[in-house]
Amino acid sequence: MTVIEQPQARSTPAGRLREIALFVCLLAALIALLVLRPTAEPPANAAEIGFARDMIVHHAQAVDMAMLLYDRTDNPDLKTIALDMALTQQAQIGQMQGWLSVWGEPIASADLPMAWMDMAVSSGLMPGMATDDELASLRAADGSEADALFIALMIAHHQGGVHMAQGLLARSDTPIVRRLAQSIIDAQQREIALLESLRP
Repeated sequence: MTVIEQPQARSTPAGRLREIALFVCLLAALIALLVLRPTAEPPANAAEIGFARDMIVHHAQAVDMAMLLYDRTDNPDLKTIALDMALTQQAQIGQMQGWLSVWGEPIASADLPMAWMDMAVSSGLMPGMATDDELASLRAADGSEADALFIALMIAHHQGGVHMAQGLLARSDTPIVRRLAQSIIDAQQREIALLESLRP
């Protein structure tokens, strides 16, 4: 009797990237829990809580955009940048989720985004974030069109992220939170310059 093997489902590059990013996020959250557990008191400055909550959302959109581009670009430099952005920012999401868990704070809040910086936004879109229409355009684009749109959207997105991280530095004395904020500033300013150099 002939045995017919069932074809196995193959994951796409973006699917594998999502799996890797999820693993990195979980690992970062675990590390954050282990590192912060000995000093599990909530931070004295509520800006740290607001920053973590808002930057999780801000980073999540950047990860989504990076994965959208990763599946659409033919540019090897942009593919590498997108992969690095997705993995780095997903790891930082995990780290901030770990902080909130240790601090005994929920990830979601009824507070308006950016209230901790005294610039609350009722639209839900924090500085630099792409609109639904812009994300739809990126999903519909391909090749060089996707490259150009991603570069424009991500430069604005990074500029907003840098602004938020600078706001945290002005409001926090907690070393571990300040280190992450400074690393976001340093990395995203480098990536802005790199993306500017790749503009068509």
